[in-house]
Amino acid sequence: MISTKKKDRGSIDRARDSRKTEQILQGAMQEFLAKGYAAASMDRVAAAAGVSKATVYSHFTDKETLFKTLVQQMAQGKIQAIMSHLDDSLEPRLALRQLMTLAMDDCCGSQEFQDFKRMLVGVSGQFPELAKAFVEHLSKPGIQALTEYLKKCPAFDFPDPEATARVAIGAIVHHSLLQHILHGAEIIPMEPERIVAALEYLLFPPDKSS
Repeated sequence: MISTKKKDRGSIDRARDSRKTEQILQGAMQEFLAKGYAAASMDRVAAAAGVSKATVYSHFTDKETLFKTLVQQMAQGKIQAIMSHLDDSLEPRLALRQLMTLAMDDCCGSQEFQDFKRMLVGVSGQFPELAKAFVEHLSKPGIQALTEYLKKCPAFDFPDPEATARVAIGAIVHHSLLQHILHGAEIIPMEPERIVAALEYLLFPPDKSS
């Protein structure tokens, strides 16, 4: 039988390990945004995280693994933050508006996230596996989650829920790309609320939402 003291020690060790991992990922985010992926170094990641280089390598075998883990953690946090606020008790049209508003706020609201996406697009030609990690852990689960939500609600009755999910998410991502990543806000400005309202109208035209 494992003693309570050993169990407590194990819990403390896991919590400490989790904190170290979080420190390293935060340090990695700083380093990747400052230097880009190619020029980033594990030495500077360790310095930014306030840990030793050996500690970084004890958690992540190489820079690519560290980057992909950072993407995965970011993606999980964003998807959970959006889907956890979805209120199933709302009328479907209002629920979908809420979901799209949350997605728009999350996609466009963080300067760090905008900088990260800009950096990722910049390295996607040279390091395609990094871009694929973003699609695998963020884009794909987001599309799947919205597709399943559209499928399970009879009120939507879309002939192709997955394509519909891609259109909705695509409009939000395009708005973020055009306004923030490509610095188009001063050239062709548009409030995100207008995008959400237009999507709502397209998905629920007056004769369908009445």
